[in-house]
Amino acid sequence: MQSVDVVVIGAGFAGLTAARELGNAGLNVLTLEARDRVGGRTWTEHRLGQDLELGANWVHWVQPHVWAEMTRYGREMIRSPRADEAYWRGPDGSARQGSLDEFMSLIDAGQQLVIDDVRTAMPRGDEPTVGAIQELDHLSIQDRFDAIGLDPEARAANESVWVGHVNAPLDQVGLSSALRWVAATGGHWQLMHEASSTYRVVGGMRGFTDLMAADVPGEIRLNSTVVAVTAEADGAIVETADGARIRARRVVSTLPVNAIAGIRFEPALPAAWQRQGAETVASQGTKVWLRARGHVTRFFAYGSQHDALSVLKAEFYLSDEQGDYTLLVGFGPEHARIDPADLPGVQAAVDALRPGLEITDATAHDWMTDPLARNTWMTHRPGQLTRDLAELREPAGVVHLATTDNANLWGGFIDGAIESGLREARRIVDALA
Repeated sequence: MQSVDVVVIGAGFAGLTAARELGNAGLNVLTLEARDRVGGRTWTEHRLGQDLELGANWVHWVQPHVWAEMTRYGREMIRSPRADEAYWRGPDGSARQGSLDEFMSLIDAGQQLVIDDVRTAMPRGDEPTVGAIQELDHLSIQDRFDAIGLDPEARAANESVWVGHVNAPLDQVGLSSALRWVAATGGHWQLMHEASSTYRVVGGMRGFTDLMAADVPGEIRLNSTVVAVTAEADGAIVETADGARIRARRVVSTLPVNAIAGIRFEPALPAAWQRQGAETVASQGTKVWLRARGHVTRFFAYGSQHDALSVLKAEFYLSDEQGDYTLLVGFGPEHARIDPADLPGVQAAVDALRPGLEITDATAHDWMTDPLARNTWMTHRPGQLTRDLAELREPAGVVHLATTDNANLWGGFIDGAIESGLREARRIVDALA
């Protein structure tokens, strides 16, 4: 039986960060990754004639952990194209079209009302459970819209924006998710919009995580699915699907809450993990890339939470032997509503938001049915944040939990994954010193 100081389960941003820090501290670390690649829920793949991000994409300089890693590895950012046209739905479902400035003017007052109490609800973005959020966490984002009294036109537009942000129906997402992201940007919703969906990494996430992986001192073993972790008095036995057994003094699991049941832990993980794993977090959407004929005018379009697509944007202009085409990126609140293999269905979903485009191909990865993820980006259900976050962050004996799902500052983002990897690596180094 192989023996190491630490087994890290998963080679996404959290796992790579933890493995690097632990290895650099002189510990013998083995990273076990079930996929045939590093990166976790970030995945750059060449499809539709372009390197596309099938998972997490956008970053920003107000996200301190990811910005530090980008500086470390010499990564740069590029801005997604600015839209020249805007499309959205009215309260009766009919189409609206205008400029970006017109749309921003329509949503300005409502966006502020949704998060107007953020400075008392969450005075500090790095302490998301401290403040009036303790009394507000039972509310959904839909509850907040029901309370603020927007006129129907403004309400429809504002709801569509938040469906795009949280990737799920609004009555299933806690108001805490909206307040949390805005608290992380100092209370400014405009900056939160920019930080969450504007700048992408030059060279893609694959180039980023490959550099991090090359910096990990220990072995990263791909195609190694962990099926069980059995804690003992002075360590743990980690078992993989191919029958390997590894003894470790400490274990770091980086699986998200929704996927944690894929590993058998003995003894069982703390109650918060079991509770949230059974409930699941709110995220249940999809991200899809679409090929449209011709170079269409740069646009963004918002649908309602009842549409198959809630957001659609023109991202890349390309050409091949078939002519010019535009790559669009879309997001939907419920993954089962759109199937990339069903082009007539995809066309209908696009027509509902931005008529006049001809869709010739589509591609996606269904993170909700991926057993190693079972969500896109984490958003909490009402009540989950204040009830469970503190417990989710605590080690379970020799088992440490590092995931963006239990980060403080940017939970659900790449930044949160890095934060959690740093946190648990420090705890292990302190414990084993």
